[in-house]
Amino acid sequence: MNKGVYCLILRSEGARIEIGSLCDVEFWPGYYIYTGSALGPGGLVRVKRHLDLAVHRNRNPRWHLDYLLLHERFSPVGAICGSTAERLECAVATEIGGECIPGFGSSDCSCRSHLFYRSQDPASEVRRALERFGIPISSKRINTDRRS
Repeated sequence: MNKGVYCLILRSEGARIEIGSLCDVEFWPGYYIYTGSALGPGGLVRVKRHLDLAVHRNRNPRWHLDYLLLHERFSPVGAICGSTAERLECAVATEIGGECIPGFGSSDCSCRSHLFYRSQDPASEVRRALERFGIPISSKRINTDRRS
């Protein structure tokens, strides 16, 4: 199975959500980019686990990202994955940068955050960030509109 780094793009209608150790967090309407590692067992299958959780909502939250995937005001809209054996998720998160939710998804590293806000769809920006590291990428637009 391929291993690497991934960026999950979520669209939010705006919400206030209690997220584990981060407590009560205000999310604005717009797009959020979550950067994660898929170097462990299963590799990039981790992205499928995230998307399955967003659709089926059949587990309790374990990670910060799970709270968003389970919330009705968040929908995944894209996944951009890069195949690499190097631990680059922190470098990619730093490259993406900008407005963020401090401490989100970064409890096991020294990054300020692994979740970044954009008012417009950031897919092309995320692809460019991965390309700067020479990471071969694949991307997928996702249709998980749970409002229909």
